[in-house]
Amino acid sequence: MESVPLVRKHVAVLATLAAAAGAFLCTAAPAEARPVAVPGLGIFEVPDQIPLPAGIPGIGSPPWAPQFAPAPPVGDIAVAAARSKLGAPYVSGGTGPNTFDCSGLVKWAYQQAGVDVPRTSWSQLSAGTPVPLDQLRVGDVLSYSGGGHSALYAGDGLVIHAATSTVEVSPMSYSPVVGARRF
Repeated sequence: MESVPLVRKHVAVLATLAAAAGAFLCTAAPAEARPVAVPGLGIFEVPDQIPLPAGIPGIGSPPWAPQFAPAPPVGDIAVAAARSKLGAPYVSGGTGPNTFDCSGLVKWAYQQAGVDVPRTSWSQLSAGTPVPLDQLRVGDVLSYSGGGHSALYAGDGLVIHAATSTVEVSPMSYSPVVGARRF
């Protein structure tokens, strides 16, 4: 029966040695990590030992990440809106969405782009940022007839405007330009 206490003693010694060896062998090295930003969630520390797919923010973009196109310039949006009204009738005082006068078309088109411009052609000529004619961009507002008529520059020397009978496209040079503004 003395062998049972001796076996217990050996088992206890072996268990202690195993625990000590496990503690010694399983000691973790200090972890090194890098911050990774996850849009909408925050910044997380990811251990260097964990491989990350290419394209993680700060590392790159993963293939499953949504791709966003930049928003088009407001002038492009305004011209597209005005272009959608080609052929609409000219009505003095018309501000859309079905009938327009010249400044009403400009105001309505820019509203579709989320930009508030003045209501009258004279006010439109005095608002916004002045633009030299050799630096026009799509959507710039051109003023004619001493400020009494407004049109949207559509590019390639063309304007969209509510003329005397309908919304139409005309050459920019159909009448002398007295000013241009950018909104």
